[in-house]
Amino acid sequence: MKSKLYIASLATIVIFVGMSVNLNAADIRVLPKNQVPNDRRLGPLKELSGDYFPFEVPKSRQQWEQRKADLKRRILVATGLWPMPDKTPLNPVIYGRVERDDFTVDKVYIESYPGHFVTGLLFKPKHAAGRLPGVLCPHGHGGRLQDYGEKEIRQQIVRGAERFEGSGRYPKLARCAQLARMGCVTFIFDMVGYADSVQISRQVAHSFGKQRPEFDTKENWGFYATQAELRLQSIMGLQTWNSIRALDFLCDLPEVDSKRIGITGGSGGGTQTILLCAIDPRPVVAFPNGMVSTDMQGGCTCENCSLLRIGTGNVELAALFAPKPQGMTAANDWTKEMMTKGYPELKQLYAMLGAQKNVICHPLTHFPHNYNYVSRALMYSLFNKHLSLGLEEPVVEEDWPPLTEAEWTVWNDEHPSPAADPGHERRMLRYVSRQSDKQIAALTPTDAKSLARFRKIIGGAFETIIGRTLNQVGPITCRQIEQLDRDGYQYRESLLRTKRHGEELPVVSFLPERTPSNKQVVIWLNGQGKSALMDRRGRIVPEIRQLLDAGMAVISADLLYQGEFLSSGKPLTQARASTNPRAYAGFTFGYNHPLFAQRVHDILTLISIARSDQYGAKRIHLVGVNGAGPWVAAASAITDNEVDCAAIDTGGFRFANLASYRDVNFLPGALKYGDLPALLALSSSKWLWIGGETKESLRIVTAAYAASGQLQHLSINERQQQDVSARIVQWLKQAKGRL
Repeated sequence: MKSKLYIASLATIVIFVGMSVNLNAADIRVLPKNQVPNDRRLGPLKELSGDYFPFEVPKSRQQWEQRKADLKRRILVATGLWPMPDKTPLNPVIYGRVERDDFTVDKVYIESYPGHFVTGLLFKPKHAAGRLPGVLCPHGHGGRLQDYGEKEIRQQIVRGAERFEGSGRYPKLARCAQLARMGCVTFIFDMVGYADSVQISRQVAHSFGKQRPEFDTKENWGFYATQAELRLQSIMGLQTWNSIRALDFLCDLPEVDSKRIGITGGSGGGTQTILLCAIDPRPVVAFPNGMVSTDMQGGCTCENCSLLRIGTGNVELAALFAPKPQGMTAANDWTKEMMTKGYPELKQLYAMLGAQKNVICHPLTHFPHNYNYVSRALMYSLFNKHLSLGLEEPVVEEDWPPLTEAEWTVWNDEHPSPAADPGHERRMLRYVSRQSDKQIAALTPTDAKSLARFRKIIGGAFETIIGRTLNQVGPITCRQIEQLDRDGYQYRESLLRTKRHGEELPVVSFLPERTPSNKQVVIWLNGQGKSALMDRRGRIVPEIRQLLDAGMAVISADLLYQGEFLSSGKPLTQARASTNPRAYAGFTFGYNHPLFAQRVHDILTLISIARSDQYGAKRIHLVGVNGAGPWVAAASAITDNEVDCAAIDTGGFRFANLASYRDVNFLPGALKYGDLPALLALSSSKWLWIGGETKESLRIVTAAYAASGQLQHLSINERQQQDVSARIVQWLKQAKGRL
């Protein structure tokens, strides 16, 4: 018997995704054989280049402020800066002054982390007095010392891109010199691996391609390793931290007015400008050139990291600086469509915020990718106005005798270069890990106030990492495929579809004959999918029968890449990866949700449909067994009061033990934020049953429940029993009576 179904009067609903019994998924298929769900996630992964990254302007200022807060947290989490690390002494060294007619140049090195040096040149106006504006200049690829060469600079001049054969050969230094002439204290610092930044090689920072086995171990890892990704340690994160510390140095200079700070960089320096301006309140004007685009988002490993651009792109990230003034250009590169795709949306946002004149983008598409004399002239004018320099327009860049190698090199005999030691990378990451671990440990709840902070920092991080909340599931359609009356229960097959996300789940339901008035939902998840609800003879397993006899309905679905999602019928052995030939997790998970997170999204869909009028559940309980415990822990952690109870058999799982970022349970940042125990601790507002653990292994969970005053709601089953599912059913039946 087939019919349409709207379930509004169910008593208790158990959303059940598999149990520990093997069964061919084809026996309880919702879709025809060999047909997979019509799910957008089965299509190609999003890539940094060749895809479209539009900016959809929110309809109201209030909506934008919420979006802005979410994106700022995403940047901080993705770059490993949530919470912000403690700032250690910079120990700045400034020396080796070079004189030019109207500005000076000093050599600088500071320590962004103890023993890790950031090098650069400090340009100062020679004849200005009083507190002066400061400008930070992150550079892009080509380095601080980019040199066109004698032949190329002449061609640049003929094309109108540059003006001088001398100083024009070095466009990044030309920018700094002119800003100093204009009255700005200007600091240009080295990108990791360029010029005098030698502790991590350019090959590692910018040309990484293959995993280095000796740098990819649990105990001794480097950048790009699985352990680094689990801790959100990346070259992009290091460069962002270096930018923050460079800005600290600039603002701390006695002659700098820290309320008049500008930032500008081109290409990779434009990427750094975008991120720094999004998360640091000190800049008042910015010119991120060459990277604000709805097209390619930055092709280097230093411009990508896991989590950063999932559901967003550089135009929207640049928009986080609004309503502060910023400018950019469109060139004959990936920015060439900015005048029609990206810039109109930026103007719309600035107009909504009452500052439409504060954003400019000039079309210079007759030039290739650049930050040339013409582009720099636009920046000078913007900074002249918004740093209150008071110079007559137009501001014209002038020639000057270029620096010699001895003048631009930071290290010398008196200030020897640190060793280019591969061990430095490991030592620095271990230091960062220790400091981060201390910060996270200090968040262990002891009372209601500290519990709230734990939920804000750790819970906020996992919200970003999972990338969806229950409120973001959106409308769901439920199409019934079949309905059958069986022995004392009703069996139904349905397809759920999320309209907003284009996701489709095959669902089967087992409904009791009688519907009690206290409508409850138990969401029971298992690594095998919905096929585990029946034994090999086609009978429902005993645990499901007990739930039905207790008045509970059971709903099961195949989550992404389970059961009916697998055309081959074989379990997925590793997660998909980007087509980019470089084996870097950031190229995949910087643009796409990890499979772990997507399965949590599916659980949220099931919770949402259970709460809807179609099912009408008043109570929802989550259960995870046989490999699904971590998914359930994550879903429970981010659903707060929408779920009443959770029963989780962890099987001793820890993200720390994963050997590859291609593991199906890989989740960037999960180790940084306390691994599975921290996820479990975020459920302290719920009744919680945990198996596969000890009280010693879950001290933070016990602390969170004690801080919430709900310790009696926590049950840790230390015994390793084969009948875990039976024990969970018994606990659920008891929980039903308590609620």
